[in-house]
Amino acid sequence: MVAPEMSGKVRGEDRRVTPPADDRPVEFWPTAAIRAALENDDLAVWQRIVVAIKRDPFGRTARQVEEVLETARPYGVSRAMSEVLTRTREHLEANECAEVARHVHLLLERSGLGEHEFASRIGVPADDFAAYLRGSVSPPASLMIRMGRLSDRFAKMRAQRPRD
Repeated sequence: MVAPEMSGKVRGEDRRVTPPADDRPVEFWPTAAIRAALENDDLAVWQRIVVAIKRDPFGRTARQVEEVLETARPYGVSRAMSEVLTRTREHLEANECAEVARHVHLLLERSGLGEHEFASRIGVPADDFAAYLRGSVSPPASLMIRMGRLSDRFAKMRAQRPRD
């Protein structure tokens, strides 16, 4: 387990002894170990924490780092860790918005309707629907359900039409 630096004097010299890092994945470390690691100047351990945050930006490790940064500002690393949390979460959110936009595109295509007609039938202004398609805004869950139902209904109607 990562522990805070221990200092001691040996033969008049000031020596700092840092215990070895916990070999378990960072996600299993207690908050005290995260705190100690952030207060320590060990870049390799900080990198392990960053990797865990990037893997799960709202996960246990990210929340522990957040907690440590709220209660104590470890010199030097606190600003960097805050930036990692912010950027990683922004990146995740951008990816999620893009994924929702792809899903909205699929629903629109499946329905066979034009953008304006689809927007009208789900009860939103065309500009709002265009923002959903761009991924700049994500629609509420209830609207996603409404879009899915509309898409299902029109896809079923198109499938039942006799083909020439």
